[in-house]
Amino acid sequence: MTTDVDLVVAGAGGGLTAAIRAAELGLDVLVVDADPNFRRGNNTSMSTAMLPGPGSRFQAAAGVDDSPQRFLDDIAAKTGGTADPRIAPALAHTGAELVEWLADHVGVPIELPTDFGYPGHSAPRVHSLPGRHGSSLLRHLLDAVERSDRIDLLVPARLVAVRPEAGGSVRAVVENPDGEREEIATRSVLLATNGYGADTGLVGTHLPEIAGAHYHGGEHSRGDALRIGAELGAASGYLDAYQGHAGLSAAAQTLVTWAAVMHGAVVVDTGGHRFGDETSGYSEYAAVLAARPGGRGWMVFDERIDRLCRAFGDYQDVLDAGAVRTADSAAGLAAVIGVPAAALEAELDALARVASGERTDPYGRTTATPLQPPLRAVEIVPALFHTQGGLLVDEHARVLDPAGQPIPGLYAAGGAAAGISGHGAAGYLAGNGLLAALGLAYLAAGHLARSASAVDPLAPEGAR
Repeated sequence: MTTDVDLVVAGAGGGLTAAIRAAELGLDVLVVDADPNFRRGNNTSMSTAMLPGPGSRFQAAAGVDDSPQRFLDDIAAKTGGTADPRIAPALAHTGAELVEWLADHVGVPIELPTDFGYPGHSAPRVHSLPGRHGSSLLRHLLDAVERSDRIDLLVPARLVAVRPEAGGSVRAVVENPDGEREEIATRSVLLATNGYGADTGLVGTHLPEIAGAHYHGGEHSRGDALRIGAELGAASGYLDAYQGHAGLSAAAQTLVTWAAVMHGAVVVDTGGHRFGDETSGYSEYAAVLAARPGGRGWMVFDERIDRLCRAFGDYQDVLDAGAVRTADSAAGLAAVIGVPAAALEAELDALARVASGERTDPYGRTTATPLQPPLRAVEIVPALFHTQGGLLVDEHARVLDPAGQPIPGLYAAGGAAAGISGHGAAGYLAGNGLLAALGLAYLAAGHLARSASAVDPLAPEGAR
């Protein structure tokens, strides 16, 4: 079969990584996306642009000792050993190459924050870029797409089916908003359409603990990859896995960065009481917050933490929305946010004594810093950000059937594929979602190029 393009990428978020990588390896690519506002409305653009890159040159320059194996150990610890044994090592060993490629070939101004640690990461390995917001990352990816004469972008258009052809090629069936369909002959399709977070029925079935929370992801994440994969006999797994977040500003509808917690902020419910170890992880804490009276609470911090958080674009949005409340004392802040003063004062005093070593925290929190007036508070609600279960893939991002065999011509990345967070929400490590989105896309492009007998001009001489 004569192909129109070498690769069709469904999803103009992290999937753009596959398009850029495949194009530089000599392949022709078509990217389709259903959302005309994809530049600001997909999960990549809504992320905090965090990418684990264990062993990168940025870590070496900062004097950080890290390795893929150390990252795998952290993944195993956070997931209880339930992460996918095929793709966790693949992504752990790809992370450093990926962030360096983004810097060198896409032009992303990669930086490595080292002033705090994210829950579960035993070393500073979560790379980002100035402003720490996915919209900036997506802009750099789109700029690279526009520079390439091998990549075409078709928006809005939705991939509705993939039809196998003799010889392992496929036809991508694309539909425009008027319902008109076109079949595109291609070597392979990469499903990068994210997960099913926007489908309330699927969320209710697979994620009942977070089903009532606000969904803070792309509106077109409706399980398209699961449906298309099922039609082709694909296996799926980890459908109960998701990334939640307990730090969505109720007023601004954007994140109060969890870096605030890691710098010393506390979370209290509407009664002014703490109810757990906030540093355990923002993902699993979403369901914990959702279970409190009213399903909301307050993040409380001080001026020092406020200054540190201003490096995050999301926090600037929270400030601009007027969502940050201020008072000169705990009692004054309690009056402003409407919680009992005695309860809030007791919680802040107790945590100060944890910080001084006078007592241990009943919830197990080990990192604490006394908060000094003036104090700040932001009302927060729990949210579902994206699902982490999906089609089962191998270390090359090839979609697998129930027997573990690759389905010819089909790859998946990001939320379309099962991730590396195990089951539920507690296994999620900061950056795992974006690593699976960009990392699996990067691996898919490389594998397709090799299978198409394209020479990788970037590979060491002995590997060509």
